[in-house]
Amino acid sequence: MEKKPIILIADDEDRNRRLMEALLLPMGYEIMTAVNGKEAIDKVKETSPDVILMDIMMPVMDGLAAVKILKQDKDTRFIPVVMVTALREVNDRVKALEAGADDFLSKPVDKTELRARVQTLVKVKAHSDLLQNYQKQLESEVTRKTIQLQKNLEILQLASLDFINRLSRAAEYKDEDTGAHIERMSRYSEIIARKKGLDAKTVERILYAAPMHDAGKIGIPDKILLKPGKLDPDEWEIMKQHTTIGARILSGSRAGIVRLAEVIALTHHERWDGSGYPCGLKGARIPLVGRITAIADVFDALTTRRPYKEPFSVDKSFAIIQENKGTHFDPQVVDIFFAVQDEILAIKEQYQG
Repeated sequence: MEKKPIILIADDEDRNRRLMEALLLPMGYEIMTAVNGKEAIDKVKETSPDVILMDIMMPVMDGLAAVKILKQDKDTRFIPVVMVTALREVNDRVKALEAGADDFLSKPVDKTELRARVQTLVKVKAHSDLLQNYQKQLESEVTRKTIQLQKNLEILQLASLDFINRLSRAAEYKDEDTGAHIERMSRYSEIIARKKGLDAKTVERILYAAPMHDAGKIGIPDKILLKPGKLDPDEWEIMKQHTTIGARILSGSRAGIVRLAEVIALTHHERWDGSGYPCGLKGARIPLVGRITAIADVFDALTTRRPYKEPFSVDKSFAIIQENKGTHFDPQVVDIFFAVQDEILAIKEQYQG
């Protein structure tokens, strides 16, 4: 019999626990409850849940202290924690993010939002567990074959890059007609990075890491991902979560390419003027790889058919990129993009879907 996902609800108010439990039980989840942060930590150590819904203001130990402890423990740091709170100040949310919170829900809890967030994070946790198990098996095999270590590492690198490419295609499969999108945008990114003057090793890592920019879309429901029209505000909030989902999927790796992919997944929708998501980073605070992949991803999105739009012409797409110089895009990266536009167009032609 398939194991039910476990949800831990930590809240000192009985009615809040009962409400969330009533909303989640019909979805087939097993529910655990705690009345404060200390009890929540104790229960997590006894039975590891798949998602934690954590109130901030609780006696004995508040939610911020509890989540900080959980995220510092290697055995519990990958459990998604959603802070459920009536606090709406930006500083309160920043403190929660610094403690390690993965998401937020505002009180009073909306039942549709609660179910959607939990359902998405359960998928993320399952995928994270799969990747961690894969990594453990891989490390065990490498250790067992110490004599052939160098040869195995070379084989592993090739296999990992192939796995990365296939995983990236799997994440894109529902959203794109083919995997050509990730081929184009990763090679656009490679060209821009090389023209920017980055060293050869970094350029190569960007080429292999960029295809994982939308890995988090695997956690977005099909009805939102494939919606032919404009998303409503609630759907858009769920769609934006693909950045943080992708970063969580890719987090914790010791591989340089995967660590770089984590940064790209999280920051490729940030904007130069600070109006992007998920963190609202501005200017040079956005990692360079995020700024590079942003323009590569947008250009390919503009020039290809999507569920919600027909493709724009190359000239119109170039015009849109230029119009957004200094707002959406890093001005210097835009200049580099146009300096290599012939190579960009050659890749577009070579990797048609």
